[in-house]
Amino acid sequence: MSAWPGKFVIGLTGNIATGKSVVRKMLEHLGAYGIDADALAHRAIANDAPGYQPILKTFGRWILTPEGQIDRTRLGKIVFSDSEALEELEAIIHPLVQQATDLLIRRASQKVIVVEAIKLLESPLGSACDNIWVTTAPMEIQLRRLRLKRGLSAEVARQRIAAQPPQAEKINAADVVIKNSGSFEATWKQVLAGWQKTFPDGMLEREGPGPAGEGGLRVERAGPRQASEIAEFITAVSKYNRGMSEEDVMAAFGEKAFLLLKDDLRLVGLAGWQVENLVARVSDVYLEPGLALGEAVRVLMDAIEVASRELQSEALLLFLPPHMGRHNNIWNALGYSTRSPQDLKISAWEEAALESMPVGTVMYFKQLRRDRVMKPV
Repeated sequence: MSAWPGKFVIGLTGNIATGKSVVRKMLEHLGAYGIDADALAHRAIANDAPGYQPILKTFGRWILTPEGQIDRTRLGKIVFSDSEALEELEAIIHPLVQQATDLLIRRASQKVIVVEAIKLLESPLGSACDNIWVTTAPMEIQLRRLRLKRGLSAEVARQRIAAQPPQAEKINAADVVIKNSGSFEATWKQVLAGWQKTFPDGMLEREGPGPAGEGGLRVERAGPRQASEIAEFITAVSKYNRGMSEEDVMAAFGEKAFLLLKDDLRLVGLAGWQVENLVARVSDVYLEPGLALGEAVRVLMDAIEVASRELQSEALLLFLPPHMGRHNNIWNALGYSTRSPQDLKISAWEEAALESMPVGTVMYFKQLRRDRVMKPV
């Protein structure tokens, strides 16, 4: 019997830098509710979270930044070179992550859940999953990703890789293996095949138009097959200041979803949107010139908020170019206010803003939930 009645839980794991998050995003495009357990682990050690004081008691205050946050780089240097220290850290964090994951699964409206966790098979969560998916990649690709995306030196990157068990151990436990070393399209085909193998009776992509606004405006969620249409629209509306190819958009699907604003069948606007660590972020907003801005924005943001709440988001961060950000009255009427990352107060929200905010944009903020998964102690 499933640990979560009525839910089918896919456990997604793989060694460091093998592309787990990209595969999780692809499964979300297919309708699964995604949980990043590793991000929850980061949230658990913030200075407003329950793991903070136990970690300071165990490892000392020298691991703090001047702002009072735990410096994950300093902490990593300790635990990745000392297996006993790593076990002590995991003994603090894993129960908190387990509790948060259980809560998110139980209150999710989706029937399929995907839990991404690098230590999935080493934790009780692994045996509770209905299906295990494993991502793999050659070591040279792992090294390149760690150096390019995380800024690690070659020595530190090799140390992180060596600290993990061989990939073959995870592969042997897998129901589905995704070789994530090629293009987005190649990985997407494998994910689709794995989904069809797992659900042979069929579970369709989330599509479904949103409710229509005045003048027939409505929102629908795009799929990768609409990459060409999205690329052409962004290129045209930006007046070629941001030329995008179909390949660029396909790659972007590994990080975000696109919500399309339609007037009948005609594409008149879109937003690039993602939810990570229970924080929704909108980093791309493009609208056809001549649209009634207030109504277009209302219809688009209503759909984004519904989708964000469906994914249990606590807050929504909206990053706008200056020409859109100056319409303060429109955004205020929808419940948004301008903020800087430092104004957000909650560590997970501030971190989301700092890592996601494009240069030269204006940030608007709206709180979507009052209850938080990692409550302070």
